[in-house]
Amino acid sequence: MTASNAQILDISAEDQLRANFYNFLGLLLAGPPDQLLLDQIAGLTGDETDLGQAIQAMARVAKVTKPAAAEREFNALFIGLGRGELLPYASFYLTGFLNEKPLAQLRNDMTARGITRAQNVFEPEDNIASLMEMMAGMIAGRFGTPASLDDQRAFWSKHIGPWASHFYSDLEGAENSVLYASVGTAGRVFMEIEREAFRMTAG
Repeated sequence: MTASNAQILDISAEDQLRANFYNFLGLLLAGPPDQLLLDQIAGLTGDETDLGQAIQAMARVAKVTKPAAAEREFNALFIGLGRGELLPYASFYLTGFLNEKPLAQLRNDMTARGITRAQNVFEPEDNIASLMEMMAGMIAGRFGTPASLDDQRAFWSKHIGPWASHFYSDLEGAENSVLYASVGTAGRVFMEIEREAFRMTAG
């Protein structure tokens, strides 16, 4: 689904940047990057902030990463023989098992917001890539009107905040992480920024 131009104009430049970064993380975590995406990452520049430094590190690694190596790394981390090194699901991080209560709660919230799973996606909706994409869609208004800050905070605090930073830290330190170690750093720092922003704007 795509947001209409009218809806894009409804959100601030800062929110558009937030949505773009959530989308970017979702794209990288949904599947291994091809050469085009690697080239785009390699062209990114950052500033002196923690997030800027993480983006610069990602760009440096992407410059020397070939698609075949990125695919091997992705498979080792998330697919593996039987299972990958990491299980990027809210249910697993919060309960130790897949397909548990956090997934049921997420499905209820998705239904309430008119969010449906893509036809070609078969894994549980509480995986990190899907949650990043959902958050981007809520901010940008891809599922209707852009979500209010309160609604964003409620969704984030329930489905992302309790575990995403832990996942990104695990990704940073994973044995098979090279390119994805830098993705982990960027994700962890971004989650910290979001947590603080939501905390500061809480009524």
